[in-house]
Amino acid sequence: MKQRRHDRRTVAGIAMMATAAIALSACSGSTTPPAESGGSGTELEGRGPIQYVSSPDASGAAQQSIDEWNEANPDEQVEWVELPLDADQQRQQMVQNAQVKGETYSVLNLDVVWTSEFAANRWITELPEDAFPLDEHIPATVEAASYRDVLYGAPYYTDGALLYSRSDLLTAAGVAEAPQTWDEMQAACDAVLALPEAEGMSCYAGQFDKNEGLTVNFSEAVGSAGGSLFDDEGKPTVDTPEALTALNFLVDGFESGMIPKNAITFQEEQGRQAFQDGNLVFLRNWPYVYASFSATDGTSGVEGKFGVSAIPGESGPGVSTIGGRNLAISAFAENKATALDFITFFTSEEQEEKRLELSSRAPVFSSFFTDEAATEKLPYLPTLLESLENAQPRPRVVAYGETTAAIQDEIYAALTGEKSPEDALADLQDALTEITSD
Repeated sequence: MKQRRHDRRTVAGIAMMATAAIALSACSGSTTPPAESGGSGTELEGRGPIQYVSSPDASGAAQQSIDEWNEANPDEQVEWVELPLDADQQRQQMVQNAQVKGETYSVLNLDVVWTSEFAANRWITELPEDAFPLDEHIPATVEAASYRDVLYGAPYYTDGALLYSRSDLLTAAGVAEAPQTWDEMQAACDAVLALPEAEGMSCYAGQFDKNEGLTVNFSEAVGSAGGSLFDDEGKPTVDTPEALTALNFLVDGFESGMIPKNAITFQEEQGRQAFQDGNLVFLRNWPYVYASFSATDGTSGVEGKFGVSAIPGESGPGVSTIGGRNLAISAFAENKATALDFITFFTSEEQEEKRLELSSRAPVFSSFFTDEAATEKLPYLPTLLESLENAQPRPRVVAYGETTAAIQDEIYAALTGEKSPEDALADLQDALTEITSD
């Protein structure tokens, strides 16, 4: 990997997402004062032990990088503070620590949509751009790590939605191509579920538990039906025919059995396990699950039996949200100089290459997407690149916590039959209008 040429042209289309992301960043109606400049890293002082605050990593890849750092830096050890797997609980604990100006969190592993919120509230510190090879990153990852054109996070990994399918059963059922539309997916399921070997299986699942995954899946459904959650001026646009089409797709899926009833409790890991155990024909999930599905140690029931494609939409390929993570430095942490050095080490191209041996997390360096060794190990990379080129960001608003909570409340109410889709969207429009208004 050291000698490969960085060809940015293959990912030029992704730069278009930066424009969309900037437009959505205007969605905030918060009265929070703008973040102050940290001054090119001049505040990043202090050396000694630090804490890395993150969700669990079952692959062991992140721990391997931390162990390598700790071995080389005995006086600047990194302690992993492991947060719950649930994204909303992660954010809540980080916000609580910031609100009391806690010094025990140093390096924060942030969902890309939290970066604007944390920067605007001055909970994280500006990073010096010259500490990172930003020109070698996928442009959208740099945009997602910035707030008001200032870098507050270092891109760690990127994410786009992928559709995992039981290619062996599709072949057996005479289905030659992965579905590009929701109707094609339903037809493919009908054919597969008629097979004796598919007895007891369900058609499709995503992430529908009442957490961040539901916001993502609903956002993708709306985008895949030709709509959006906000317009270019930052005004909510969920009380629309496109959003109703999207929500009806999900509600009807649960009512018809296309989506299994227990999927209402699915986060990423529950969906991964269900597909891995052979219970689903199709699964919407992130790239990280590829490694588990491909495991050859007997833990995967689908090893060598699955394919990867773009998620389907109403009338053609669907629209993914932009996922991924950034590493940021808590504004209240001690030993910020050590934190910066650790982040530059942890997010380096060399460390990303090493972690590919254990994890299928998508790298942020554009060169990996055309590198022969990387694509041989992770064949989904070209498909993910296609997904990212067509992706839309989730609302990049300062009041993101309130925004995603409102989406989860109303969409979950529709999926569980507590409200009609029409009422849920009307109430969501009102809630988002209030949240984003001055």
